[in-house]
Amino acid sequence: MLSNIALGRFYPGNSFVHRLDPRVKIVLVVVLLITVFFSNNYLAFFTNLAAIFIFMVFAKISFKNYFKNMKVILFIVLFTSVLNIFYAKGPLLFKIGPVAITKCGLDNSIFVAFRLLTLILISSLLTFTTSPTDLTDALERILKPLCVFKIKTHELAMMMSIALRFIPTLLEETDKIIDAQKARGADMESGNALKRIKALVPILVPLLVASFRRAFDLAMAMECRCYNGGDGRTKMKVLHICSNDVFAISAVVTVFLLVLWSNFWVLAVHL
Repeated sequence: MLSNIALGRFYPGNSFVHRLDPRVKIVLVVVLLITVFFSNNYLAFFTNLAAIFIFMVFAKISFKNYFKNMKVILFIVLFTSVLNIFYAKGPLLFKIGPVAITKCGLDNSIFVAFRLLTLILISSLLTFTTSPTDLTDALERILKPLCVFKIKTHELAMMMSIALRFIPTLLEETDKIIDAQKARGADMESGNALKRIKALVPILVPLLVASFRRAFDLAMAMECRCYNGGDGRTKMKVLHICSNDVFAISAVVTVFLLVLWSNFWVLAVHL
């Protein structure tokens, strides 16, 4: 069921990761994402995975919630990984008819799957431990230098956080619409691909109408509360960097340096 998907949800808590400054969390997530793409060998990948696993343990959120997010892209991960097996040259491992499996192809397949799954884990760690309000404040502070170019950073941050916040709501709405259409006798699982696509129309139309209605209600609520953007707004909660943030920054920088070292070390071994 779509309502079981944990994408974009926030789980309140008082863990080490929850208490981190949201600005620090966003920056660290970006660094970890860059580190994942810098990982070109298994040692670097295991270093990344170990660091992410430690942060997941410190977040004190059930591992089941992370795996719910993985189910969303599991088919894409498998499909992409299988394709990458056949698009690399190198030492031949085995051959089945015209299909040749090489060592480089197998490595590429594993690396692609690892990167995609790791990206989901890292992004989930951010959304699970950061409320939409904190996320908006952090994005606004990070994007504040863009004000020099007359870019309204507060409105931009607000739109991004609202879009992320309403992902679980839209998934729940879709689930309800699917159940309602099935109760009316709609068949969405049989027939060829064309029939299945046509069966989505009774779902997409009410979902689109409900989305516009929800957006209109939200706009009216913001207008009734005299929301006029970021001009002259003050912050009830002022963000500060503390010792926990310094420790987290040091840990992520250490992981980044270890990944770079492992890349150079593996390259030196092969040379």
